[in-house]
Amino acid sequence: MVNDKEIEALGSILVNVEEPLRARFRALFTLRNLGGSAAIDWISKAFADDSALLKHELAYCLGQMQDERAIPTLVSVLEDTRQEPMVRHEAGEALGAIGNPKVLDILKRYSEDPVIEVAETCQLALRRIEWLLSGQEQWKDDSPYVSVDPAPPAPERSVPELRTRLLDESLPLFDRYRAMFALRNLGTEEAVLALADGLQCGSALFRHEVGYVLGQVQHEACVPQLAAALARADESAMVRHECAEALGAIGKEPCLRALREHLGDRERVVHESCEVALDMYEYENSGQFQYADGLLRLQGAQ
Repeated sequence: MVNDKEIEALGSILVNVEEPLRARFRALFTLRNLGGSAAIDWISKAFADDSALLKHELAYCLGQMQDERAIPTLVSVLEDTRQEPMVRHEAGEALGAIGNPKVLDILKRYSEDPVIEVAETCQLALRRIEWLLSGQEQWKDDSPYVSVDPAPPAPERSVPELRTRLLDESLPLFDRYRAMFALRNLGTEEAVLALADGLQCGSALFRHEVGYVLGQVQHEACVPQLAAALARADESAMVRHECAEALGAIGKEPCLRALREHLGDRERVVHESCEVALDMYEYENSGQFQYADGLLRLQGAQ
């Protein structure tokens, strides 16, 4: 049983700017797994940080926790135009993940935000909640992943058909995301290569999500495409960041080379992502039981 002192110790690591980023990330994901109001409070405090990468992950974790007590914090972040677009985007996505219809009005308002990544995210979050409320189709969660996704997987199982829908930029993003998550759940090399083709599509938000799901699948067939996206200096930082983290999750030798090349990248969110991804790489190749090992580290320090 976790006690209040352990939650406080983890929270103190999370908000401490003197701690290495990798340690703060492990504390964050431990708090996410523990859940509860105290964990939400500590995660919420960390939005005062100046790392866009960390704040992006804070919002992601609050969404994955699906606890309505996080809604006020997420709304505040979405509304704060001083926050980086990738942070506001993740707050909007997190509100969609929690799925409470009381946020529909706020999502409608920001679905017309001048920042396209924020607007598209809020449009997706709206569609997700409206889809859940419609009850027209049962969400058959046969996914091997435990994530709360921005859209349910499409029912189709044909990779060519799903790939066509994935890459059709005339379709609504929600429909293309459904194809994306269906391909992810298939997880075959053919499906992974179809997903990797999405890294060439026009929407930065879409490309960023492709990078994320490729990291979930952890199939090395997409390493060249991820490394190429990471290396493109004119690519959106939010896309490059997801590609870096995906390479860390895949954890193969070519991933290590690509990540090391960008540890000194001029974009802070990219070089910080490479730092965190190298820690993920170490975890994937270490035989450690879990990445979110903040409690074990606390106990080891005592």
